[in-house]
Amino acid sequence: MEQIRRSGERGHANHGWLDSYHSFSFADYHDPKHMGYGPLRVINEDRVQPGQGFGTHGHRDMEIISYVLEGALAHQDSMGTGSTIVPGDVQRMSAGNGVRHSEFNHEKSKVTHFLQIWIEPSVSGIPPSYEQKHFAAEDKRGRLRLIASADGSEDSVTIHQDARVYAGLFDDDERARYSLAQGRLGYVHVARGAVEVNGKKLGAGDALKTDAAQIHIERGERAEILLFDLPQ
Repeated sequence: MEQIRRSGERGHANHGWLDSYHSFSFADYHDPKHMGYGPLRVINEDRVQPGQGFGTHGHRDMEIISYVLEGALAHQDSMGTGSTIVPGDVQRMSAGNGVRHSEFNHEKSKVTHFLQIWIEPSVSGIPPSYEQKHFAAEDKRGRLRLIASADGSEDSVTIHQDARVYAGLFDDDERARYSLAQGRLGYVHVARGAVEVNGKKLGAGDALKTDAAQIHIERGERAEILLFDLPQ
């Protein structure tokens, strides 16, 4: 099984201060064919205008990962965490039994471009928690760098789900191969640039669902990708 979802097929909402593309049903965008993929529930590609952001709001029982592509995103939450994430940073917030937070672009002239990812946890009602780590570009160059996992292996952020999330940068003859175990689901999202995945050309915002035993990534053109290894 392999299925391509093109960037232009995603849901789209432009609120002026926020321009957002939804890979899966979210807010006013509802598509019963795209409610999620395994426990992967949300990939929103957001662009937040300077001096704007998401006011304080609440979440429960969700693993929320923020991945900044350009600009900076300031975070504050009801756990007392205050931080700013920039490209290379991965932020994980486990909402657990309830957390409130805000996210803002405090830049005066730069748009903040980031991916907001929600993964449904395998447990509910746990205490909320926060984690943030930096992954240098050289660690993702021409390879898949583990950035989130259930056990925090390879110094990745820890999520409460049997899922693994990788990030990679690919250009020219750089390539990588990923082995997907039987019964697992693979999802490749192209954050920017272009790349071939299992021989299929994908551009920025495109995604590939697959259960193939091997996932081949090659012929990148300034590509930045995320690969998800998910339970069914």
